[in-house]
Amino acid sequence: MSENKSVFSARDRISYEPIVSRPPFVLPNNARVAVWTIVNVENWLPQNAMPRTVLPPPMGVPLLPDIPNWSWHEYGMRVGFWRFLEALKSRNLRATLALNGSTCTEYAAACEAARDAGWEFMGHGFEQKPMHRVEDQADAIRKTVEAIRKFTGKPPRGWESPGLTETDETLDLLAEAGIEYVADWVLDDQPVSLKTRVGEMVSVPYTVELNDVVMSAIQQQPSDEIFRRGRDQFDQLYKEGATIPRVMAISVHPYLTGAPHRIRYLEALYDYILKHEGVVMCTGEEILDIYKAQAGRK
Repeated sequence: MSENKSVFSARDRISYEPIVSRPPFVLPNNARVAVWTIVNVENWLPQNAMPRTVLPPPMGVPLLPDIPNWSWHEYGMRVGFWRFLEALKSRNLRATLALNGSTCTEYAAACEAARDAGWEFMGHGFEQKPMHRVEDQADAIRKTVEAIRKFTGKPPRGWESPGLTETDETLDLLAEAGIEYVADWVLDDQPVSLKTRVGEMVSVPYTVELNDVVMSAIQQQPSDEIFRRGRDQFDQLYKEGATIPRVMAISVHPYLTGAPHRIRYLEALYDYILKHEGVVMCTGEEILDIYKAQAGRK
């Protein structure tokens, strides 16, 4: 761990500024809503307890290796991911790939396909574990940035922590590593600035509401929930965006929405959104650039 502890608490990092009383945020062509998709690609280590489970352990006693739950995730990387790739490619859409740094070697074919499709690569930890349990955060961030830089030819500009977890120091370490935006702070419908000990960090709106971990793994909603909730989310943001533009995130995981009984509903959501004028389909770094280009921002 770094010896330079943060001087900021969470509340110190951002001022309270209601969306109805801040400087205008303008989208290209005066669009109402910017929509970005985040595809989360993770390395679940079979020797460890699984980050998520679909089957409870027999008689309530955890067993390792946890073959059924590890395999549930592995199905996503072997099969489900490729459904995402086709759903996006067939609609001329690009995603932001939130990836553990170790997936560049562990799941090289998936990362190559995302790179070749022009997706943005965003850091998501080196392995899938909470930042609070990473022994050396600075080293894990450095290894993730380097793995992505080596794989794509450029370092990531964005970061989503595993489970959106941060310690008091994480944001400072990310800024010191050159990260420009984070997706952990799910507190607004527009990009906002966060303070770090080395300058500004931008929070690009992410989501726990339209996130398949929440909908499918935690709340265990029906297969079509991503369409029903996504449509309602979009409709409200689109209405509000006529006067105050908004950002909508769609967060998916190959082992969840990539399942055969769910993928059609993600496709239906894209088709519904694409029927509307005044929508710009973005990556995270494109939203960052839009925000930074506004008057008075660097």
